[in-house]
Amino acid sequence: MLLPSIFGEDLLDDWMEFPRMDFPDIDRKLYGKHAANVMKTDVHEHDDAYEVDIDLPGFKKDEIKISLDNGYLTVAAEKALDNDKKTLKGKVIRKERYSGSMQRSFYVGENVTDGEIKAKFEDGVLKLTVPKKNTEKVPEKKLIAIEG
Repeated sequence: MLLPSIFGEDLLDDWMEFPRMDFPDIDRKLYGKHAANVMKTDVHEHDDAYEVDIDLPGFKKDEIKISLDNGYLTVAAEKALDNDKKTLKGKVIRKERYSGSMQRSFYVGENVTDGEIKAKFEDGVLKLTVPKKNTEKVPEKKLIAIEG
């Protein structure tokens, strides 16, 4: 059944939430109800490298930081929260655009150096190229005989 989407994802979202006895949802203010949907990532494998595409709509190049530490490639993005309730256009009734900080880490191996990773940001998509290093061949799947 489809319900009108006036206040939340559907009309009953805000009315059907029961108080929780644990820590409050701090991330909800930043990420909204769909926190898992931020930093959507596609990873493509090529013969000599991996290509990682990360969606970062609304971010600028200077709001994104990429670091490499102990074999972990970390991508962090941060937008300042706009706490002003009034704008030149009037009072904010609904705010769906993302603001806050997020990060994601990928294990790329300890032999990869920061100079070998290429990064390009255009049209809201961060494109990373990470070379393959010391790839050990995974043994083929073999069946194990069952006795008895």
